[in-house]
Amino acid sequence: MNAKRWIGLAIAGVLLLAATLVSFFQASMEESFEGFFGGAGEPFHEKILETGTGSGKIAVIHVDGIIQSGASGGLLAGGYDHQMLLDQLDYAAEDPEVHGIVLRVNTPGGGVVESDEIHDKVATVQEDYHKPVYVSMGSQAASGGYYISAPAEQIYANPQTITGSLGVIMSSINISELAENWGIQEEVIKSGPYKDIMSSTRDMTDEERAILQDLVDDAYEQFVDVIEAGRDFERDEVYDLADGRIYTGSQALEQGLIDGLGHQDDVVQALEEALGYGNLTVVEYEANIGFSSLLGIKMNELFSNQSHLTDIESWFRQNQGAQLMYLYTD
Repeated sequence: MNAKRWIGLAIAGVLLLAATLVSFFQASMEESFEGFFGGAGEPFHEKILETGTGSGKIAVIHVDGIIQSGASGGLLAGGYDHQMLLDQLDYAAEDPEVHGIVLRVNTPGGGVVESDEIHDKVATVQEDYHKPVYVSMGSQAASGGYYISAPAEQIYANPQTITGSLGVIMSSINISELAENWGIQEEVIKSGPYKDIMSSTRDMTDEERAILQDLVDDAYEQFVDVIEAGRDFERDEVYDLADGRIYTGSQALEQGLIDGLGHQDDVVQALEEALGYGNLTVVEYEANIGFSSLLGIKMNELFSNQSHLTDIESWFRQNQGAQLMYLYTD
């Protein structure tokens, strides 16, 4: 056996030993840290924001960032996690100690489907579990951020919150002239005349524009339905408000789009008073990651450096074909 084979075997042996030690270390540490990271089988760990003297809880659930499935980062990195948000709403709904929910909305909106999923979940919490949801708008709760707020029993905002942008947008970038200048030509084989609709390498035809406008109009009517039902407006009133413009919190209150002005603590207090159960404990949820998940995250941080790709990855995700968006873009 030559030297290279011996070196290879030695490396394999070291890796096997390291893997065994890591597994043993994980098992030992998970048992030791179980109390710190939360009990096994529980999806969330409750963080107490305020200890109450009464019996029961108010759950504060955060919607931060662009509302989209498959968003990178997750709660650990401070990013938006769509499935985690839906699970948190379910968790609070099914917890008999939770009497009400404050949804802290800080988002410019996002995908049409994802926004609708959150909207329906908020409605379900109130209709099926009889637990009121109050919305506390942060610095921005526009477009899809308002869509998910509309079914809530009460909506509050800061006077300078940016909300509104009620409507639908679909966009792409046309780089046909740039491609031509650089001698780049796209070759497309398609099964039908509209298969490459909204292509970035050619101008859009009138027929294609009409098709896409129908899609946008259909999604817009659904948005109008949501506002009409959630805010008890006449339909013509919604049309007047839902022309895409943005509003401050103060302007939104004047237009009847929200119910009051205040910070998150004010909203919690308003919900507490409406519930009538006394001074309740206020909690929010943190992902119960477990020690092995934390170790995996740290290992990824050590052996990969992908932070500089985040913006590029996000741009490509948002520009892979035509997407209907309830999104405010400035």
